[in-house]
Amino acid sequence: MVFGLSAALLDACVLAVVSREDVYGYILTQNIKEVIEISESTLYPVLRRLQKEGCLTTYEKSFQGRNRRYYAITDFGREKLQFYLGEWNVYKDKVDKMLSGGYQYE
Repeated sequence: MVFGLSAALLDACVLAVVSREDVYGYILTQNIKEVIEISESTLYPVLRRLQKEGCLTTYEKSFQGRNRRYYAITDFGREKLQFYLGEWNVYKDKVDKMLSGGYQYE
């Protein structure tokens, strides 16, 4: 994709995926990769930061003899996601309007 990805937009995408269900890192990465070109080395620092900010919590669950770290969204994370969704809609509408020629300059 030729358009850049801001930290806030990446945060919003991660929170959106985790808001649907608790998910472990590999599956989260695969979900994000379906839409955005991103590596695991980029995503894990984002997960740690969102956890430190109180947006995500983690827990471990055994699977075939190995522990998987699952990420779950917190109430604060849901609030932040709602904020991001509102901001995204405003931004998207303005860009759509500008690109379609409907933006009026004052």
